[in-house]
Amino acid sequence: MKKNMMAFCLASLFCANAWALVPAGNDATTKPSLYYLKNDQAIDSLALLPPPPEVGSIAFLNDQAMYEQSRLLRNTPRGKQAAEDANLSSGGVANAFSAAFGSPITENDSPALHKLLTNMIEDAGDLATRSAKQKYMRIRPFVFYGTATCNTKDQDTLSKNGSYPSGHTSIGWATALVLAEINPQRQNEILKRGYDLGQSRVICGYHWQSDVDAARIVGSAVVATLHTNPAFQQQLQKAKEEFAAKHK
Repeated sequence: MKKNMMAFCLASLFCANAWALVPAGNDATTKPSLYYLKNDQAIDSLALLPPPPEVGSIAFLNDQAMYEQSRLLRNTPRGKQAAEDANLSSGGVANAFSAAFGSPITENDSPALHKLLTNMIEDAGDLATRSAKQKYMRIRPFVFYGTATCNTKDQDTLSKNGSYPSGHTSIGWATALVLAEINPQRQNEILKRGYDLGQSRVICGYHWQSDVDAARIVGSAVVATLHTNPAFQQQLQKAKEEFAAKHK
């Protein structure tokens, strides 16, 4: 436990010294294929969310209990799904929801919808979560415990990245909300898939439960903001028309 506490303190000290040195990052000005929003339009997760639970608090004990409970699923079909969910590339987000949506979401099958989802990935991910991540630099469960995740592909990189809130979860939940608007008849399936994407992060050990819970708030705020953006509104309408034409 002493080693865990020391690791946490070192991560916190690194955060305090490095936060101001982190560049502002990209936005719609530099990567229009990945963003609708600019930096000054983005959700400020630091302002939106409370601080993450402190080590030793009741909330952190719940995080630890959820970690231990969830890791038991790794050698099950649900654990295999969690490992696959770790690969949220631009194509992976759409593919992850195809079954729940009821039809393939690919560049060939649904180009307007695929573009809609691809362009909002970093609005819901890095752009929305970076301020809280950089401020708190919360240690991730697999670093805290010194254990492997269920998908080690990005483990080294993520060990140096803040855990709170979860970017994957925010992306997944925001995507689910948009897809449920386009296809409300499959709302339950879509939202469950979005929820499960977040829980996959807990199963894998990449995130604490409170990281995931906070990220769903961020994802919801992102979608509300995107609905005020003209470019998003236009692409959303194209996606709705595309879907309607296929389901007459």
